[in-house]
Amino acid sequence: MLHFYKYHGTGNDFIILDNRDNNIHLTSSQISYLCHRNFGIGADGLMLLEKSTDTNFKMRYFNSNGEEGSMCGNGGRCLVAFAKKLNIITTETEFEAIDGLHHATFTENGIRLKMNDVDGIEKIGNDFFLETGSPHYVKYVNNLHTIDVFVEGRAIRYNNRFSEKGTNVNFIEKIGDTLHIRTYERGVENETLSCGTGTVAAAIISSLGTSDEYKDVQFQTKGGPLKVSFIKSNEFQFKQVWLEGPAKLVFDGKIDISN
Repeated sequence: MLHFYKYHGTGNDFIILDNRDNNIHLTSSQISYLCHRNFGIGADGLMLLEKSTDTNFKMRYFNSNGEEGSMCGNGGRCLVAFAKKLNIITTETEFEAIDGLHHATFTENGIRLKMNDVDGIEKIGNDFFLETGSPHYVKYVNNLHTIDVFVEGRAIRYNNRFSEKGTNVNFIEKIGDTLHIRTYERGVENETLSCGTGTVAAAIISSLGTSDEYKDVQFQTKGGPLKVSFIKSNEFQFKQVWLEGPAKLVFDGKIDISN
């Protein structure tokens, strides 16, 4: 029997397993089964918390299709919450992920996670492409709530440019002082309620053409609020990038994956 924990960060949900003893070895089909919303537990992805020789722990992230994925911002925040539950950490931590080291602290609003610096943005027509730990395509739209994110996001994710390696696709609209965002995630191959690295990408794109050195951007995802802050070195370099928002335990349990 496999003891699992399910967490979510603004509706972006994950199965988390404690693999510090390195005795959990799942196949891609098993991961896909566990993440399946009809036949398994149901989640956008699965994470293993493992030992690290240099930091408090190591994060391994798998998409719901069973393949190991790139950095997941909401997942990272949820794994930090899980590490605290296991008494590995207290109020702050540094951990190892596929894209390097990440620092995180607990705040009144949840967990604040330091992301990698961003260097380089590609303009594609009126849209943008950049890496924030994962690849992201960002597109401004009107009437965000009416967009068919699955159809339009999938068309971009599988176009000639991105079909081989894939990309996440973010649709954003500013309403009042808040940016609203909806995301099609590769690996899930559908819209998710929230995407941390996508929100970071959208925040950076929203700063283009402004003279502000420091930005603090409020977002509304379908699953709840997120905040992104960063220092803008120049039009194409961004440092001290932080993603902040809630990370909640939903439930835990045991499941048989022998069949």
